Amino acid sequence: MTTEMVMVDEVPFPPQITTTKPLSLLGHGITDIEIHFLQIKFTAIGVYLEPEVVGHLQQWKGKPGNVLAEDDDFFEALINAPVEKFLRVVVIKEIKGSQYGVQLESAVRDRLAADDKYEEEEEEALEKVVEFFQSKYFKKDSVITYHFPANSATAEIAFTTEGKEEAKIKVENSNVVEMIKKWYLGGTRGVSATTISSLANTLSAELCK
Repeated sequence: MTTEMVMVDEVPFPPQITTTKPLSLLGHGITDIEIHFLQIKFTAIGVYLEPEVVGHLQQWKGKPGNVLAEDDDFFEALINAPVEKFLRVVVIKEIKGSQYGVQLESAVRDRLAADDKYEEEEEEALEKVVEFFQSKYFKKDSVITYHFPANSATAEIAFTTEGKEEAKIKVENSNVVEMIKKWYLGGTRGVSATTISSLANTLSAELCK
């Protein structure tokens, strides 16, 4: 049985992936920037979650997707739900890994600082992630994945690009892990509005079932 791929801006995403259990593609979108009316697309994003996540979001039952997309408490509950989460990020426009690392670093650091959680341990953990990306080159179609297990505050980040072995790093600082999740899944402050809106619409429909 072949499963139809979900196309996210011409990038194929499997509708399901299996980590320790099957996870479903519940949201997708892109990161982009507009310069002089020209849209430049950087990455395509797929968000995979355990279907059981809806059980943790029952208080939002009946709310339409456009309302959920604006509700940061909803995304906070999604981030904190004790289910496995997996992000698949595919490079559309090639850049240096260091450029991506800097974006991640400033997004995570700003969020930590705002919550008074940016201490030495966080700085060190974040530095390791930035170093991990430093030496990489993000060719088109390279894949970055973030795997967040259900009941541990860790993250495994992996990077694959054509012709090279997969590289991996584990992040064990729970505050840094939380802010990486928020960078991608943080509602109105998330890095990709299209992904947030897609998640909101899918989960709104799932909650109505």
